[in-house]
Amino acid sequence: MTMAIGVGDQAPDFELPSSQGGTVRLQDLRGQAVVVFFYPKDDTPGCTAEACGFRDNLTQFQTLGAAVVGISGDNLESHQRFAVKHNLTFPLLADVGNGVRKRFGVPPAMFLPGRVTYVIDPEGVVRLVFNALLNAKAHVQQARACLEQLAR
Repeated sequence: MTMAIGVGDQAPDFELPSSQGGTVRLQDLRGQAVVVFFYPKDDTPGCTAEACGFRDNLTQFQTLGAAVVGISGDNLESHQRFAVKHNLTFPLLADVGNGVRKRFGVPPAMFLPGRVTYVIDPEGVVRLVFNALLNAKAHVQQARACLEQLAR
C-alpha cells in the first residue's frame, strides 16, 4: 500500500475501463470537479445504497460542475449488470487488481476493500477525503457539502 492521498495533494491520474464503454482517464476530466468514490463490491447492500445515493443526487452534482465516477475491483460485466439493475447513469470503473485503489492509498476495512470518497477540484487537487465503510449514505452528503463550499 502506498501513502494515502490527502487533502491538498494532486490526485494521481488513472485510466480505467468504464461500464458505459471506452475508458475514463482522470486527466481528461480536468477543468471540472470530479467525485471519485471507491466502494467494496457491486450489488451489496451498502454499496447499492451509496451508488443509488449518488444516482439520486447526480443532477445536483452536475449543477455544481462535478462529474461522478465509482470505482471497485469488480470486472466490467459485473459493473454493467449493477448499473442496469439500479439505473446508474454515471460510469463505474473496473479496477481489477485494485491498482488505482492502491495508488490512492485506500485502506482496507474489516477484511473488505475500503469505502473512500474523494472530491477533486478542476485543477486536480484533492479537496475531500471521506472514509466511512459503514455509513455509505454519508459519502454523498459529504461530497455535496464539499462541492458547495468550493462553489462559494
